[in-house]
Amino acid sequence: MSQFSNVIQRKGTRSVKWDYAEQLYQDKDILPMWVADMDFQVPEAVISDLKERVDHGIFGYTMPDENVKHTIIEWLSKRHQWKIKEDWITYSPGVIPSLHMTIQALTNKGDHILIQPPVYPPFYSVINDHERKVVKNPLIYNKGRYTIDFEDFEKQIIENEVKMFILCNPHNPVGRVWNEEELLKMGEICLNHNVIIVSDEIHADLVLDEHKHLPVASLTEKLNEQTVTCFSPTKTFNLAGLQASYLVTSSKDKREKIKSHFDKQGMHMLNTLGLTAMESAYLHGEDWLEGLLETIEANRDFVMEQFEENTNQIKVLPLEGTYLLWMDCRSLNMSQAELKSFMQKQAKVGLNDGVSFGEEGEGFMRMNLAAPPNIIAEGVNRILNAIREKPKA
Repeated sequence: MSQFSNVIQRKGTRSVKWDYAEQLYQDKDILPMWVADMDFQVPEAVISDLKERVDHGIFGYTMPDENVKHTIIEWLSKRHQWKIKEDWITYSPGVIPSLHMTIQALTNKGDHILIQPPVYPPFYSVINDHERKVVKNPLIYNKGRYTIDFEDFEKQIIENEVKMFILCNPHNPVGRVWNEEELLKMGEICLNHNVIIVSDEIHADLVLDEHKHLPVASLTEKLNEQTVTCFSPTKTFNLAGLQASYLVTSSKDKREKIKSHFDKQGMHMLNTLGLTAMESAYLHGEDWLEGLLETIEANRDFVMEQFEENTNQIKVLPLEGTYLLWMDCRSLNMSQAELKSFMQKQAKVGLNDGVSFGEEGEGFMRMNLAAPPNIIAEGVNRILNAIREKPKA
C-alpha cells in the first residue's frame, strides 16, 4: 500500500489537475481535488514497458495487433465475465471522441438523446455540438441514495421519440453501480422503443466493496445487439494523458457506421505509447488495481467518518463505484455561487461544481478521492475548519 501513500510532485508537469488549478481557481494555495485523474504512479510494469518502448527509439505508425485484442478480450472476460469477439473492438483515442463519433454515426440532426442527470458534463456537449437535442430523465434522490425513475424514463422516450440513450455505469458523479434489475429494466424499455444504448463504462474496473459491474450489453443477446459500449484503461490505471480506449459493438451495421466516422476524421490508429500502456496494464496491473481499490475504499471511509463526526452540514453519499465522491452540501444554506466561493476562498479546496453536472446538482460538490491519504486528510480538514469558522446565521 506504500505506493499509494507516496506524494508525487505533479506541479510543473503540465498537469491539468495541478498546474491548471491555479489558473482555474485563481489561487496558488488551492488544493486540487477535482478533475478525474489520480495522484498515483501507474503500475511499475507499465513504466518498465514504456521505458523499453521509448528506448527502441522509433515511433512510426503503430497499429494494434492480435495480442492487444487478446489482452482486451481476456480482461473483460476475467474482470466482468463478458466474452466478446475480436471483430467487436474498435479503437479510439478516448471515450469522449467515441461518443462524438457514435452520435454522428447512429443518429441524425434533430434527434433526441436521453441522459440521466446529474451526469458527466460532456454528455450534454456531445449531444448539443452535433445539433441533437438533450432529453433528461433525472435520477431520484431520496434519503442519500439515487435511483432511476423508470416511469419517467419510458415517458420521456415515448413523448420525445428518443433515438439514443447514453448510460453512465458506474455513474459519474453519484457513484451508483447499477444492478442487474435496474439495467434489465432500462434495457427492456429501450428495446421496446428501438432506442440505441451507448454505455459509458470507463469506470467499470473501479467498483468497490461487494458491488459488481455488469456491462449492460452482456446481459442478453438482444441488448448486446442494441448497445455500443465504451471502455478504457485510462481511468483504471491513470493513463488518461496517453489516450487509448476502445468500443465494443457486436452489431456489424452499427460498428461499420461508427468506424466510418472515425476514418473520416483520420483516426486510424492509437498513440504508440498509449497502446503499449494499455496492453501492459491489462497484462500486469491487476495486483496494483486491487491495492488501488483498497486505498479508495479507505479514503472514502475516512471522509465519511470525518464529516459524520464533525459536521451535520455536509452529507457524503455512499460510493459504490468510481473514485469520485458526491457531497450534499445543501445544509450549509448557501446559493451555488456562495458554495463555490466558500470551497475555493475559505476552504482553499478545488472541487467540481455540482451544477456543472446539470441543474440537478445544485447544492452538491464532487471530490476526487484518488490521492494519498494525507492529501485527502488535508482537504477534509480544510473544509471542516472553514465550516467551523463560518459566521453563524
